[in-house]
Amino acid sequence: MLTDAQKREYDEVGAIVVPDILSPEEVAELRRVTDSFVERARDVSTHDAIYDLEDSHTPAMPRVRRIKAPHLHHPAYAALVRHPRIIAVLQSLWGPDIRFDTAKLNMKSAGFGAAVEWHQDWAFYPHTNDDLAAVGVMMDDMEPENGPLLIVPGSHKGPVFDHHAEGRFCGAMDPANHDVDYAKAVALTGKAGSITVHHVRAVHGSAPNTSNKERRLLLFQFRAADAWPLLGFPEGIEAYDALMAAGRSSLSPRLADVPVRLPLPPADKQGSIYENQKGLKRKFFEAAE
Repeated sequence: MLTDAQKREYDEVGAIVVPDILSPEEVAELRRVTDSFVERARDVSTHDAIYDLEDSHTPAMPRVRRIKAPHLHHPAYAALVRHPRIIAVLQSLWGPDIRFDTAKLNMKSAGFGAAVEWHQDWAFYPHTNDDLAAVGVMMDDMEPENGPLLIVPGSHKGPVFDHHAEGRFCGAMDPANHDVDYAKAVALTGKAGSITVHHVRAVHGSAPNTSNKERRLLLFQFRAADAWPLLGFPEGIEAYDALMAAGRSSLSPRLADVPVRLPLPPADKQGSIYENQKGLKRKFFEAAE
C-alpha cells in the first residue's frame, strides 16, 4: 500500500499524509453522522462520557470539542477500525498483525476551535515496543489556517519528554523547557478522505482554527499485535484479543530498547487531555507570574 518513499518519510519525519483513503461517499456519511451528534449536544451542559465541550458551548450554539470513543457510539465510525485501506497502510509499516486501541473525534469548529498543547502519545501509554501510531481520518480539508496537526520532524527518535506538572502527570510538555525546536514543526495538510499517520513518540500539537472552515479529525490509535501496554490491560485477555483489527494475536510481547517514562502519579482529577491541559496551562501561567 505504501511506497518505499512514503515508508522512508515515516521513518525520518515520524508522520505521513496518505491521500484518497476514504471515498467521497464515506466522508459524506461521516459528516452527516457527526452533524447529528453536534445537534444532540444542545441537551448537554457539561463534559460527559461522549462529549468534551468548548467553553463557549450553549444550547442555542452547540460547540463540541471532542466526541469520545466514537467507534462505540455509531457504526459509521466503528467501520473504520477495520477499513481495508487503513489496515493496509499499517501493515506496510508493521506487518500483518494489527491491534486497535481506541478512537476520538477532535473537532475544531470554524473560528473558535481550541488548540491542543504539545505532547507525545507515548507519554500516556508506553508499551513493550513503539510500533504504535495514530491514524487521523480527515473529514474536512486540512489547511494551515484551520488548525491542522503539527509534527516536530524526527522527534520520534528522541527521548520521552516530561509531561508532568507539580509532580503529577498532566499530558502536555512545558514549552518553557525548550525540549524541542517547535519552530521546525510541519503541518500535516491534505484533502478530505486523506489520512495522517503519526508515530507514537512524535512530538505534536495543533493551533486554533482561525478560519471560516470546519476541521474535524477522526483519530484511531493502533499498535502492532506484539506491542503490549506496560501498565497492563485491566479488562482481561479476551477483551484485549477482541481488539485485533487484522492478523493474529500473540502471547509473546516483543521487547525493544525504547525510552519510557510512566504517566504516574496521575492527575489529581482524571479527565480528557483537553481538561488536563487546561489545568496545566493555568499552572504554567501562574508559575510565570
